[in-house]
Amino acid sequence: MAKTYLVGGMTCGGCVKSVTSAITAQYPSVGVEVELDGGKVQVDGDVEDIQIATLVEDAGFSYGGVA
Repeated sequence: MAKTYLVGGMTCGGCVKSVTSAITAQYPSVGVEVELDGGKVQVDGDVEDIQIATLVEDAGFSYGGVA
């Protein structure tokens, strides 16, 4: 099941890579798609929202909840 999360502070391809790497390190079997302009991260797979929030914030970005 895909979920979309709002993530603030992403400004470049490096940010996309950081967020993607943080999520896939914890959940290696999920698909991650980042919409840089919209500040959205779509995660396709079985994930816990609170864990995504922690991973995003630990990577240096702000978690805005489920879109």
